[in-house]
Amino acid sequence: QASPIVWGDQVIVTTSFWPEGKTQKEFAEHHVTCYATKDGKQLWDATVAQGSWLLSDLRGGYTAPTPVTDGERIYALFGSGVIAAFDMGGKPLWRKEIPDPKKFDVAIGASPVLYGDTVLILCDKVSKSSHLLALDKKTGNEKWDEKRPTVNFSHTTPVLAKIAGKEQLLIGSSNALQGVDPTNGKVLWWANNEGDVCCPVFGGGLVYCDSGRGGGFGIAVDPTGTGDVSKTHVKWKTEKKVGGLGSAVISGEYLYRMRDPGLLTAYKLASGELVFEERVQGVSTTASPFATADGLVYFASAGRSIVVKVGPKAEILATNELGEENGASAAVANGRIYLKGRNHLFAIGKK
Repeated sequence: QASPIVWGDQVIVTTSFWPEGKTQKEFAEHHVTCYATKDGKQLWDATVAQGSWLLSDLRGGYTAPTPVTDGERIYALFGSGVIAAFDMGGKPLWRKEIPDPKKFDVAIGASPVLYGDTVLILCDKVSKSSHLLALDKKTGNEKWDEKRPTVNFSHTTPVLAKIAGKEQLLIGSSNALQGVDPTNGKVLWWANNEGDVCCPVFGGGLVYCDSGRGGGFGIAVDPTGTGDVSKTHVKWKTEKKVGGLGSAVISGEYLYRMRDPGLLTAYKLASGELVFEERVQGVSTTASPFATADGLVYFASAGRSIVVKVGPKAEILATNELGEENGASAAVANGRIYLKGRNHLFAIGKK
């Protein structure tokens, strides 16, 4: 389910698979592979030695986290409980095992996030063992490790946003939407709400997040408060519970969400008023959408994709089918859309 990433003329993907002769009761091989944006030619393929967690439940798999790069190093996290760094040519630089990976629920879902000289890994687990881990980008050594005893397991990836002139790490935790200080992992504010899969989104001065698994409602919060802002800074809440593992997207005055079971939904960002809810066939509710400056929202995957015009109506401008349905979200760079299917990597754009 990991998404591709693009830097310059390189597309990087992570993959886990079982070579011929091995069963899914054994460890899957972990690979970081690089392709040329020009023609899709494979440039290099590097392996990562497995961590200590042999998965018995493969719903999340070994490769849910998306890799990340700063143009100097590539950082890839795998579900066996290991993160590794490579240079842009595929040379291994360091490898680190995550503490107590078996305390994650089902799989490791959060992708690593870069901040300053650190790699941040959200380790929200069961049994009050959650923590936010910061590793040194150059060495992999621990910089700090902040305990998070008030939250249970989650699979959401934190989102960095600049709010009131300062960076915050926005986290949809198991029982609250949180703003966290990325320099030390301390919680700055929180609003009670069930979350654990989707990424928060920030726009128009509001942070929106929902649970993703369908067990809770979506909320929009003014992120400028401190402490418990549940009664003071929550601007609106959805009337219905929201399911679908993909995240929302904000474009202009609207917030869009592809909900289970295939419902294209739009809300007014300022008020939470439901603008429309339209059933669409075959579009992934796992892949997250993206918006472009020309007023379009793309619900894109290697399965069926649609392009929606931003506005008060469900105006679908295009529908396309690649036939390799996958939960991975798109990467967008230099006028192209990159999509990871079950068997192929696709680049979509003008020839």
